[in-house]
Amino acid sequence: MRIAVSGSHSLGKSTVVNDWVARHPHFKREEEPYRALGLHGPYEIQFRDASTRLQNGIQLYYNISRVHRYADSSSEVIFDRSPVDYIAYSQYTADQRSTDIDDAFVESMVPIARESLDHLDILAFVPKSEDWPVEMEEDGIRPVDHAYRNDVDAIFKQIYREGRFEVMPPSKGPGPLLIELMGPRQERLDQLQSAIDALKSRGEHSR
Repeated sequence: MRIAVSGSHSLGKSTVVNDWVARHPHFKREEEPYRALGLHGPYEIQFRDASTRLQNGIQLYYNISRVHRYADSSSEVIFDRSPVDYIAYSQYTADQRSTDIDDAFVESMVPIARESLDHLDILAFVPKSEDWPVEMEEDGIRPVDHAYRNDVDAIFKQIYREGRFEVMPPSKGPGPLLIELMGPRQERLDQLQSAIDALKSRGEHSR
């Protein structure tokens, strides 16, 4: 089962990934590209209105390259972020008109991100919810900026709920099952497990 957890920052995505691996240690955890390339790697990666084509491009291609490592549907892996995330964050920066990222660059990311989704079974979106607010953690890594988080979350909701960019494959075509994870930590894990059970049941019935 190949899972990617997606959404704006400081909403509990990494917590979902870590909790899932703690419960299912046979799953491989694929690190968020920023941490792999910037925090623990050789690149300087900035956020908000300072992101550049190079910075977001290398994160997208790194994420896609890791996704393509798991072409076998029997793989057991969970990703902290998906290729779609870099479309959303790049669109935020394009809207600021502050760097070389513009709408045309964002549009150029869509086909390769869309194609890579064929290698995922579940795309789990973590939205911001007024029913279950998540406090922002000042960890020295993620920006402590509510407006930034909210604006990026709004773009994610346009992509996943309204079909912006048409990045998600047709519901009956190849590609991942899109779900939303909300509520406390345990409920999010239960929601993810239910999606996996539904996919497995669907596979059994198709035989």
